[in-house]
Amino acid sequence: MEQAAGHGIISKPSNHSVDETVEKLKGILAAKKITLFALIDHSGEAQKAGIAMRPTKLLIFGNPKAGTPLMLAAPTSAIDLPLKILVWEDVGGKVLVSYNSPAYLAERHGLPQELLSVIAGVEALAAMANE
Repeated sequence: MEQAAGHGIISKPSNHSVDETVEKLKGILAAKKITLFALIDHSGEAQKAGIAMRPTKLLIFGNPKAGTPLMLAAPTSAIDLPLKILVWEDVGGKVLVSYNSPAYLAERHGLPQELLSVIAGVEALAAMANE
């Protein structure tokens, strides 16, 4: 597990392409009945603008029943919710799955300990995408 020092971002390698990893994540979210609010194809939009960018896609997902109590307890957490997973390819062709560290989010927003399980699931989702 790689963490961007001081930035709260965890990046893990994927054994699959960006598109395969995204499809796996979409399937996992659907199976767990977690809403996929948006899929942003950064590299696709860059291509439309005439700019070359390595494959980069952002999934924004969550469950309002789970996330809303976090936002009620710590209103600033709404800037980081719903949760996000970035799937991207680095300059060496390595595919990575990146997300905000739950501990970082908890510290950043002063989230109550009893609600941390809501955001901790992002780690399991990222791991499942690599299976």
